[in-house]
Amino acid sequence: MHTSPPGVPADRAGRADDVLALARLATRRGAVREMLGWLGRRAGGRAVLVGGAGRVLAGPGGGHDPAVARLAAGAAADAAVELHRRGAASAVLGGGEGPPVHLIALDTDPRTYLAVVGPDDPHCGTLLADAARTLALCWRLEQSERARRRIESAEEHSREAVLHLLMVGSVPAAQRIAGALRPALPAVVQMYVIECPHARRREIARRIDREAGGGAWIVPCPVRPNHLLALVPAEPGPGRAPVSGAPHGPRLPDALDLLIVRLVPECRVGVSAAVALRDTPTAYEQAIHALAVARNAPERRAGFGGDVDVTVLAGPEGHVWASELLAPCLRYAPARRADPGPQELLGTLGSWLSFGGAASRHLKIHRNTLAARMRHLDELLGVEVSRSLAAQSAAWLALRLYTAPQAAAARAQAPPGQTTTLDAVLGTPAAGTWARAQLRPLEQAGPATGLETVRTWLRADARLPAAAAALGISLPGARKRLTRAEDVLGRSLLTAPSAKYELWLAMRALGSL
Repeated sequence: MHTSPPGVPADRAGRADDVLALARLATRRGAVREMLGWLGRRAGGRAVLVGGAGRVLAGPGGGHDPAVARLAAGAAADAAVELHRRGAASAVLGGGEGPPVHLIALDTDPRTYLAVVGPDDPHCGTLLADAARTLALCWRLEQSERARRRIESAEEHSREAVLHLLMVGSVPAAQRIAGALRPALPAVVQMYVIECPHARRREIARRIDREAGGGAWIVPCPVRPNHLLALVPAEPGPGRAPVSGAPHGPRLPDALDLLIVRLVPECRVGVSAAVALRDTPTAYEQAIHALAVARNAPERRAGFGGDVDVTVLAGPEGHVWASELLAPCLRYAPARRADPGPQELLGTLGSWLSFGGAASRHLKIHRNTLAARMRHLDELLGVEVSRSLAAQSAAWLALRLYTAPQAAAARAQAPPGQTTTLDAVLGTPAAGTWARAQLRPLEQAGPATGLETVRTWLRADARLPAAAAALGISLPGARKRLTRAEDVLGRSLLTAPSAKYELWLAMRALGSL
């Protein structure tokens, strides 16, 4: 009940109170729903927003009888279509067998109507006229916010698509899309993997982008919900000259990783070495390995300092072996058009070897589809890639050697009809040198984080419970040892992508598995 001040008519005082109530509701979150709920209660009916084509755009907040809501929405929709046909700004329609519907057009584009179905307030028209301006403003704001979120989501997905193209080697396509989105992709890059709270990813991405002056290409990781990925132009380090002819784009702040951990103390940052844009997958793996070190580093950041390039094995013998192993997949002809072909299957294999079950998010397929493809790959390749670490390591090496930059030259040098084995590939002097370099940090670290712990873990197919049982220690104890091994190696073991394939191959090359 409205109480008017002395000398002020009751209807004017009540109207002022209504306008004040609407103004207060306009400041709340979900203002449109709140205002529609209040209007319905105030007018004794049901208030909704309806488009000119009869679609209900918004209803009141709070619980309502669904049947009553449907009837009211239908009446409001019919009345809005009729009013739109007439071209009138407001009217009272309906009545007779159905409830009356009070409508007024809001000042919006496209035309939107505020409708109250079956009100019992005789001053409903005045109430709607007073509410229309405030409600129109709130509705435009909400529509603008929805549009902003759609644009933000579309840009996020476009940036994710660019990253995916880079990860599968489609550099020209990635550059074309990136050129439209800005910033353009630089020729020489570093990858930053930033571990941060999932709920704050977008906020942290905006802060990093602002501090980087728009020069970083920042993408929420499609596989890990607590990771941000940033491709940044590589600045020449001490004693390193810029790559000839490589455009670097906007100059980034020095030590961007240091700036990130200062801005957001919850972050951990792993940084790759500077690589050519075509080597983005390598940069990602390097940054993941660096992140494994950063998690336990007091400064919460680390750069990649190792050398894990297994393509030193990509000679003629290595190419022949890789081609033999992958041949059933490369020759595969799908029975149906919708079935994945050879390249899609190899892409699935590479993603699964990097991410395991999370590859379904990377490939944007259902986990059952991923499982079916992996069973199919097991059958094609004749080994249990989905279960055996030995098979996984061989498949990982075959993919690396088959797609290595040296593959074309190796193919030309391979004698026709030559066959070979994995042991022959790993038995070369180059393989021995590479293997010793991989294992040297573990050999020098001492027994607690040394070679035997990692060897036992690899013999157990990288399954931590089985490794703990074989070592005669607890599961947390085994995990702690492997975490220390990560620090020693400067590589990720327990988080994908993992160095487990390289270590298995290195031990196999030296005969210690």
